[in-house]
Amino acid sequence: MTTDAARLQPMANAIRALSMDAVQAANSGHPGMPMGMADVATVLFNNHLKFDPARPDWADRDRFVLSAGHGSMLIYSLLHLTGYARPTMDDIRNFRQIGSPCAGHPENFLLEGVECTTGPLGQGLAMGVGMAMAERHLNATFGDDLVDHRTWVIAGDGCLMEGINHEAIGLAGHLKLGRMIVLWDDNNITIDGSADLSTSEDVKARYEATGWHVVSCDGHDFDDIERAIEEAKADGRPSLIACKTVIGKGAPTKQGTSATHGAPLGVDEIAGAREALGWTAEPFEVPAEILANWRATGERGSDAHGEWAGRMANSPHKAELDRRMAGDLPDLGALDEHIAGLVADPQGVASRKASEMALAAINPAVPETIGGSADLTGSNNTKAGGIEAFTADDYAGRYVYYGIREFGMAAAMNGMALHGGVIPYGGTFLVFTDYARGAIRLSALQQTRAIYVMTHDSIGLGEDGPTHQPIEHLASLRAMPNLLVMRPADAVETAECWKVALEQKDRPTILALSRQGLPQVRLDAASENMSARGAYRVKSAGSDRKVVILVTGSEMSIAIQSAEALEAEGVGVDVVSMPCTELFDEQDDAYRADILPSDALIVSIEAASTFGWQRYTGTDGLNIGIDTFGGSAPAKDLFPHFGFSAEAIVPQIQNKLNN
Repeated sequence: MTTDAARLQPMANAIRALSMDAVQAANSGHPGMPMGMADVATVLFNNHLKFDPARPDWADRDRFVLSAGHGSMLIYSLLHLTGYARPTMDDIRNFRQIGSPCAGHPENFLLEGVECTTGPLGQGLAMGVGMAMAERHLNATFGDDLVDHRTWVIAGDGCLMEGINHEAIGLAGHLKLGRMIVLWDDNNITIDGSADLSTSEDVKARYEATGWHVVSCDGHDFDDIERAIEEAKADGRPSLIACKTVIGKGAPTKQGTSATHGAPLGVDEIAGAREALGWTAEPFEVPAEILANWRATGERGSDAHGEWAGRMANSPHKAELDRRMAGDLPDLGALDEHIAGLVADPQGVASRKASEMALAAINPAVPETIGGSADLTGSNNTKAGGIEAFTADDYAGRYVYYGIREFGMAAAMNGMALHGGVIPYGGTFLVFTDYARGAIRLSALQQTRAIYVMTHDSIGLGEDGPTHQPIEHLASLRAMPNLLVMRPADAVETAECWKVALEQKDRPTILALSRQGLPQVRLDAASENMSARGAYRVKSAGSDRKVVILVTGSEMSIAIQSAEALEAEGVGVDVVSMPCTELFDEQDDAYRADILPSDALIVSIEAASTFGWQRYTGTDGLNIGIDTFGGSAPAKDLFPHFGFSAEAIVPQIQNKLNN
């Protein structure tokens, strides 16, 4: 196909002009990548991307991910030029300033048309894998008429160097995600200088080795770009298009160098670039003819959207697909019945097993869940409820075998959640949140409903020892904004925590679950989801209350034993289960004051770091935990060794009361 270079070149130059002007005005930013990839992006948006700026939430739109998020002016320019409501030109003028949605890196919660928050390199591409997975699953469920779109990613050298790239492309190649196409900005430049300073690998061979189709093009030749994209679309494998580009294309003395990567070009260089590009318009002005061509590009998508809307209106699947894409849950009565069954027939099981039991009720009732594990299915107990594997041969499956790819799994879950129509959950050991942490942080920042099933949550995992025993992890994860960290104490709480997690449309959840068996503490029916309160009274003081024990997870039985021993000596003790500190913090003042009265000694018990518990116990309270690494031994020996027994705890409480 021959492109109309005479029309496309000025359109691409509009991206270059806006990018260099916005970065200069902000005196901060990255003009090189938008200027280098302007030609590729212009061909993509004009000839291939399926989108409708008037309906940015169109379920069957193509997903476009700017993985190289530092080049954010590329997507801001494209959104404005094609006719999205925002960013306005004033927004672009105020790039990187308070009040402008044009943040330094693209944020999905600030602008429609930004599919995901990018900037931490490699994660955008990895989220694109999750989006492509969600598309194939929904296509298998609802058919080509309603779901049939592509995922496009623009990535840079940094995205391809990051370790997560290895995990993500291996998964995509294995799953044969042929609707995913990555456009690599192959400019051989990093911040430090030439990429040759730090890498000599054959990137294209690496992608080919993982099952990808690979093609190259001249990233400044419109016809060659078109050829490469058409070739990629025709191949059944995921595709990498190596677009050979010049970073900062158009800057007369700085193009092709790292000087354009992360700093304004400067007044003189911009003047020279305007001359080289033949761009005579004033800063932040786009000539009417060029803007009209861009707006016509945006308007073309309305026809495809209208045709889809007609099919959707006449489809028997309309209500169900609408529900899933809106993120609304179906009736969760099956989970309520499961909880009632536990009260009627108590189950003393590990909370990881209790999670599996809850999933056996959830997965048949909530068809949009897609589970998985990073090669720990039998340990995480994440495959339940009759769901089958999601494979290259069966995209209708709802269970992903992620392999040993914790970071890649978490990022793919983000991509699935952001795509919409599915609720992803995935498992590994709690200690390996270290591997997944970058993606968990983006889950919280992007407000995604991703559910992390993190088992083996303490020294209770036993003989595997300190490398596998989380100590600081709960405290560090609780410090992350917009993340629920839930550590249930028994089977009832575990089911309640699952219900809470499912109900969170705009934040992720970590379920911290035990390896070892736990007695069921909740034996009576409740009128509400008590775990949704974050903390609640499990046992009220029998004598005058002098102590409140705050406890999470597997230490509940130790807390109750300690309370019983103190009560026998006339010391009144409340036992409060606190499965989720974040939810407790959201309760009103009266509720929190009732649970944590000012006239009692507050004691925290958790087989983890004591860091952070002082906010509930006060500095005059007592914090019982582990502030060293664990040890290798059976769990039954480790708990008393680290002081988790009534015999060790009761004297500490008595001493505190007496002193």
